[in-house]
Amino acid sequence: MMRFRLKIAHFNIGIAFSSIAHQTQASRSELYHVRCFQSGRFVCEGDESSSSSSRHWSQSPTRVFGNRVSRAMKNEAQKALFDYLHHTRTLSFVDAEHISNNSPRFISSLLSKIDTRKEDISQSLTKFLRYNPINEFEPFFESLGLRPCEISRFLQRDLVLLSDDTVLFENFHVLCNYGIPRSKIGCVYKEAREIFGYENGVLLSKLEAYERLGLSKPIVIKLVTYSPSLLVGDIHREFVDVVGKLKDLDMACDWLGRYLSDRKTYNWGSVLETMELLEKMGFKEEKLSSLLKTYPDLVGETSGKKAYVMFDKLLKVGLEMDEIDKLVIDHPEMLLDKSVKSILAALKYMIRIRLEKQFIVRILQQHMKLICSTSLLGPKAVCSKLKIGREELHQIIKEEPLKLFSLASKTTKRRIELDSLDFRNAEKRAFLLKIGYVENSDEMVSALKRFQGRGDELQERFDSLVKAGLDYNVVTEVVKRAPHILSRPKDIIEKKIDLLKDYLGYPVESLVESPTYLCYSMERIHQRFSMYIWLRERDAVVPRLTLGTIVGISNTRFLSYFVNSHPEGPATWESIKKSST
Repeated sequence: MMRFRLKIAHFNIGIAFSSIAHQTQASRSELYHVRCFQSGRFVCEGDESSSSSSRHWSQSPTRVFGNRVSRAMKNEAQKALFDYLHHTRTLSFVDAEHISNNSPRFISSLLSKIDTRKEDISQSLTKFLRYNPINEFEPFFESLGLRPCEISRFLQRDLVLLSDDTVLFENFHVLCNYGIPRSKIGCVYKEAREIFGYENGVLLSKLEAYERLGLSKPIVIKLVTYSPSLLVGDIHREFVDVVGKLKDLDMACDWLGRYLSDRKTYNWGSVLETMELLEKMGFKEEKLSSLLKTYPDLVGETSGKKAYVMFDKLLKVGLEMDEIDKLVIDHPEMLLDKSVKSILAALKYMIRIRLEKQFIVRILQQHMKLICSTSLLGPKAVCSKLKIGREELHQIIKEEPLKLFSLASKTTKRRIELDSLDFRNAEKRAFLLKIGYVENSDEMVSALKRFQGRGDELQERFDSLVKAGLDYNVVTEVVKRAPHILSRPKDIIEKKIDLLKDYLGYPVESLVESPTYLCYSMERIHQRFSMYIWLRERDAVVPRLTLGTIVGISNTRFLSYFVNSHPEGPATWESIKKSST
């Protein structure tokens, strides 16, 4: 009976203030800047529904008394709201405190209804709340982290008191008691409202079911906060499969706990699809584990279906499947959703200007990193800007592939940056990126100066060292340590390696300790090798000296330590120099 009377009073007061609302049209816009609570919905700026003639007291335009709302006033208002919720409405201390301390817009609206120039604000609000019952769901939803415009979707005219929906409030407490932050529960309610209608014990059993998969409680809390749909219906089978795959990689709890983000939404079907795609592309066990740690967004946003569409397009322009596999392994970021869009846009661009397939394939293989990071204008916009036809644009891109990016980049800064690079420098960048330098880093800037030659020449010289028998990763470390070794032509590098192996009898791995050997002239190497071999045959020197010691020391020291170490040494040295000349 008491609740019925409260609702009647509520209705009568709403009618009384309705007439005032129509008489004070000019002040309505002022109210919109103070989001105020109402029985049906929060008032948001520009909300057309606010013109309804049937209004709650909190909807009526009211001027804010006083010039400024101080922190002390807000504290008094929070205390009054707490007293109302805890003592009058018998909410628990914790619930009342959280709601009153975390609903600032509702508090501001309360303060707008009284004369804040009076000394006892708390008493004024207490009296106000006694005769103006509130919709308790408004501050409740705000305290859960929902914005006022979102709250309006969830308010119902027949639900005013939190006790009107005991099931919702009970499930809210299940989440709180499990450890989910109250301020995050609003997101859960917004995305999975169904779970707040579960019968007693159902919600808790679902949370515990995920713990039984081997996930810790903190991980489950993070999971359901970022992906509330996991609690809807039966246990999520696709998520279970994802956890199984992560367990096989020995990283389930660690990866989920470290890389889940509230900035992303997770479709576990797509996550599973992407992981299966990566496995098909050759990422197994340790490689897949390393990839997921380096690029966690691959499974956070990548769609396997989109990737398959991209692969189909790449095959159609002439790439072989093993070449696509290599591209993905070298550039795993190409599977990111943004990169997939950029690649498809670049393919469309090149096809529209009728670029031959062999040139498209070459650009894809040499400039995939640029393609992934650049958004392109369409050919029509580029032709219009340059006042040229598509055939002329086709010829420009064919002759200078980097112009694809510098002419068509949507970002002015990016166009200027790319315009400043010539094709030779772009090829060098591509080579440096391939051996592990990071784009736009200080190390990259320094390496561009230290590595001499075109990108294709550097790659050719690098490959000659690998073909000679050195491990790829070892060569990478060596050339980073001594980049000038790649400034020599490929044929000279090969001759010096032949001298090392066939004449001196040293293994090619000797270069790892003394890479600068490749920088000395053929004459110096031949003369010193000849002298060292002559001395070695007479047991006058240590048999396995390093290349740095044999070739790298100064002429004075070489004469002192080697030539003069044997009575016939000086004469032999002069003979070697004459024959070498």
